[in-house]
Amino acid sequence: MYIKRNISLELILRFAWKNLIFFTIYAGVIFYLYHALDWKHIDIPFQPLSVIGIAVAFYIGFKNSQSYDRFWEARKIWGGIVNYSRTWTNNVLSYVMDDREAQVILVYRHIAWINALRIQLRQPSSFSIRENRAIERLFDRHGERNPVCNGMDSLLGPDEVQGLENRKNVATHLIKNQGLHLKQLLKEEKITEFDKQIFHNNLEEMYNLQGKCERIKNTPFPRQYAYFSTLFTWIFILLLPFGLLNVFETQLAELDFGHNWWYIVLMIFFSVLISWMFVTMEKVGSNSEDPFEGRINDVPMTALCRTIEIDLRDMLDEDNLPEKTKPQHNILY
Repeated sequence: MYIKRNISLELILRFAWKNLIFFTIYAGVIFYLYHALDWKHIDIPFQPLSVIGIAVAFYIGFKNSQSYDRFWEARKIWGGIVNYSRTWTNNVLSYVMDDREAQVILVYRHIAWINALRIQLRQPSSFSIRENRAIERLFDRHGERNPVCNGMDSLLGPDEVQGLENRKNVATHLIKNQGLHLKQLLKEEKITEFDKQIFHNNLEEMYNLQGKCERIKNTPFPRQYAYFSTLFTWIFILLLPFGLLNVFETQLAELDFGHNWWYIVLMIFFSVLISWMFVTMEKVGSNSEDPFEGRINDVPMTALCRTIEIDLRDMLDEDNLPEKTKPQHNILY
């Protein structure tokens, strides 16, 4: 999640530099053909092009609205995970009496669960967005695109870690292990049946929150909206320079080609500017479609997991608490 109020020019250029070069060359070639080689037949009226632009803008607006809904729902789900994590720990400390070891195991296993869920959600899928190499290098340097499952040894016992190695869904089995541990505590009469029911209500909510995350992760944004939004945007962009020829034709007709270079520059500038604006609007929606990919605009699950860990270990009255996750290049992962 990008946390700076204004996006830096460097970051904008990381996303846009290839498109800007292409738009400039493309518009320059078209205007050269029209004015230097006198290819007057390639211009098109601007009026129908403006109608296309308005339609594309509405379409992009709808896509961006629905994409943001996916992001905001994902953020609310992780807000629920934060709240229920604190509730779980409070219940462990309140109901599991006179067994410090069991308290620590139940809380640490929960910390392992949130991190396992984070790791699973960040695995790439067939419809994951692919950026240009400059952006991909940024993610590679930060090491948060597909974080490896390390640190579990400090949260779980060696036997439990070994039992999770070949599981398809580690997070699901961690909650299952919580339930089995509660069953053992009930058998040892360290909790009551009523306490066990409260704990299982918490575990049920954990499964619900995990399932909601997996629903967003495994259900792609409807491809008919995502694909045709991109297609219509590029159709408009590729037609745009041909429409601008007609707009500037009156002024250029009054001047000799050798003395009107500033008009050529002006037309190319407006063509590049409008093209960049439409591509950026379309890309904003695309980058919000999958909020768990660990990218610039996604839910900062690493930071949320660390916040939960700090809170829970503090509730256990531990002293050596980890530091909060700090943003890298103004990006909080």
